[in-house]
Amino acid sequence: MGSTPALLTDFRIRTAYSEGAGIYRIVPAAVAIPRGVEELQRLVRWAADSGTPVVPRGAGSGMAGGSVGRDLVVDLSQGFRWTAPDWSRRTFWAGASVTWADVTEAARPFGLRLPPDPSSGEFATSGGMVGTNAAGPRSVRCGSVRRWVEAIEIIDAAGTARRVARGAGSGERFRLSPDQRRLVEARFPKTRKNSAGYALDCYARSGDELDVLIGSEGTLAIVTAVEWRLEPIPADVAGVALGFRTLEQLTEAVPYLVALNPSAVELLDRTLLDFIRPRGVDLPDGLESLLLVEFERETQAAARAVVGDAVRGLAASTAHVATAVDRAGLERLWAVRRLASPALARLPETQRSLQVVEDGCVPLERLGDYVAGIRAAAARHGIPIAVFGHAGDGHVHVNTLPDVTRVDWNDGLAALYRDAVELLLALGGTPSGEHGVGRLRAGLLERFYGPEVAALFREVKRAYDAAAIFNPGVIIPSADWAPVADLKVGPTAASIPDDIAARLRDVERTAGWAIPKVDLAVPSP
Repeated sequence: MGSTPALLTDFRIRTAYSEGAGIYRIVPAAVAIPRGVEELQRLVRWAADSGTPVVPRGAGSGMAGGSVGRDLVVDLSQGFRWTAPDWSRRTFWAGASVTWADVTEAARPFGLRLPPDPSSGEFATSGGMVGTNAAGPRSVRCGSVRRWVEAIEIIDAAGTARRVARGAGSGERFRLSPDQRRLVEARFPKTRKNSAGYALDCYARSGDELDVLIGSEGTLAIVTAVEWRLEPIPADVAGVALGFRTLEQLTEAVPYLVALNPSAVELLDRTLLDFIRPRGVDLPDGLESLLLVEFERETQAAARAVVGDAVRGLAASTAHVATAVDRAGLERLWAVRRLASPALARLPETQRSLQVVEDGCVPLERLGDYVAGIRAAAARHGIPIAVFGHAGDGHVHVNTLPDVTRVDWNDGLAALYRDAVELLLALGGTPSGEHGVGRLRAGLLERFYGPEVAALFREVKRAYDAAAIFNPGVIIPSADWAPVADLKVGPTAASIPDDIAARLRDVERTAGWAIPKVDLAVPSP
């Protein structure tokens, strides 16, 4: 048995790791901050020998609660910062702590980029992006990070370090029989995006172990490095903002726009427009939704031409049109999108933005039905919401905005959660398009996939982590799974020092997830 690693058990430090970007506050038993692969190996071997569960964590910006837990939180955001670019091959090795922004900044002088661009890219770590199969506004063209991962380096549940590369095959851990492949094909959702559960559909097509590990949320192995594949930055870009007076017009417009091969089709619903309109946004009254559309092309003429196609093709249904024919114009056009987060961050203290039903994805033709259904459910339970997302993928983010001074606000949240699940099931959707299952949605997978696929998920977990030391309760639910418990808000929230609670609130308000969390525990002078 290995020696006990250096664990941080001070209460203030532990409480600094009790929250992530989602809805939970769970104080861990201890924290570890390994500075390299060998230190992490020793830590995992000790955890395996002692039966200590570990919760791998990057910046903590994940929405679904996968980076918080009652056990040993392992902070991977600090010690894995090495990079090794190969510009001739357009690849970039990045340690798990290296962010999307770090990769992008290094690649830009060479005319390259990492195309998936999560909104959290300034602080989203390479390990965290692979863990959730992250995506972003450009996923309508470039997909999730899965398409751009050439290889990863991992530490498995035995503490062994190894590399898993694209094209290397299935390995010896887990394989699907022909009957199981047919089951997966039949039961997985027919949505453009899906980050709910182990990606057995991708694995069935590719036969690559890499596809089992991408999106596994730290439940099968700990990612220590990623080899990213980069692409040239397109030469020219143009865009258009399109406003619609009905959800039916929105639903009809999205497939037409997707057929024009846009790089992004972003939705700002009326529920969100109402929040940002007081900030001087010049939009006509009565819009049900606004689409922000970006087209990347190799020439300026081609970019302008496709914008013209979009405007002409939807002229009969649009109530508002604003075009942008270069990068500067597009920046001005997208300024309305960037107002959303600051507006939600400045809510009064009596109202909190809680991401309870925030990642649903449906087939494109059901997008309007989902937006209408989630609006109706929110109104039924008296919970204000703000709806936005990646319309080109049928993927919708919902921020619930309850008045936390209301006596029954948490009951309303729980009821809205249940209604959203039923709505997604009825529309053939998935509960997670890009943020993963975490603790928030773990208990839903059997309902969406059926008992046979849920059993396959448990087989995958046993094949990689038989002792269940990696992130228990994530993807495979715990026996006492309760999605709207352990909230960071309300009278039942875990008690933590007031100054640390205030700092965590500031991190949430300012999206300051890049701050080392251990620094939050330092007492004020």
